[in-house]
Amino acid sequence: MAANIETNTEGIETMHAFEETPSAEAPAAVALGRAIVITSGKGGVGKTTLTANVGAALAALGKRVVLVDADVGLRNLDIVLGLENRVRFHLLDVLEGNAQLDEALIRDKRNPNLYLLAAAQAREKEDVDGGEMQRLMEQLRERFDYVLIDCPAGIELGFRNAVAGAQHAIVVCTPEVSAVRDADRVVGLLPNDWSPELIVNRLRPALVRKGKMLSVDDVNAILHLPLLGVIPDEPAVIVATNKGEPPALDPNSQLGAAYRAIAARLTGEETAPAEIPTEPQGGGFLAKLGAFFGGRSNV
Repeated sequence: MAANIETNTEGIETMHAFEETPSAEAPAAVALGRAIVITSGKGGVGKTTLTANVGAALAALGKRVVLVDADVGLRNLDIVLGLENRVRFHLLDVLEGNAQLDEALIRDKRNPNLYLLAAAQAREKEDVDGGEMQRLMEQLRERFDYVLIDCPAGIELGFRNAVAGAQHAIVVCTPEVSAVRDADRVVGLLPNDWSPELIVNRLRPALVRKGKMLSVDDVNAILHLPLLGVIPDEPAVIVATNKGEPPALDPNSQLGAAYRAIAARLTGEETAPAEIPTEPQGGGFLAKLGAFFGGRSNV
């Protein structure tokens, strides 16, 4: 800023500030949030519950978060969050221009940083336009720090729509041979320049110790992914889901602590490796997995 000095009729000098002509610089780039698709391939491994809880934990850390239910035709994310009675417009309403984005976004009743964009319940996955989906994700990234996309089961059109516009993937896998195989297939379909991370869900350490369940090492001997977290199998998650109260918001819940640790790693606040319950060395399942996948195991 410069100044122009003038003399008035009484001989007193006065100073008038004026703005210098701004230089023709390019406008500063808008910092975009992260769009993360939460996928698995196999249904029933807990993607929706994980999306809700990790999103709630991120919002509790002060991040602006939107959860996108991309499972068109099978809407469930609103129930897990306890927001089912507040859904007026859905994802396809926005994509097709029948509602504004702000009309469809539902703010969580517990945390003003957390929002939901619900799926259409009476439509088909074929109704989603991939290009429009990608543009919507870009729009959401301009407004939120994290966009978590709850991916439908399978590897067909619903999967492709959920991946459109994302830049990162979290692969959810339960310690079952079928879930590992489907997760392995999904990893192979993700863009080559992505570095997906793994969450092992519903682990029962007691069964692992008895050799009746795959260990985390067994699972990752096939998938070879960075381990983002391990979620124990606890009945409390069923009760919380039915009540629409994410365990991540309960400071006294060990289950909630596992979700909060995942959120902290996503933000970089937690750099320690994910804790894994004590497991037996070797593992009888690992040899079976190697045979099942045609000898791809590292054993």
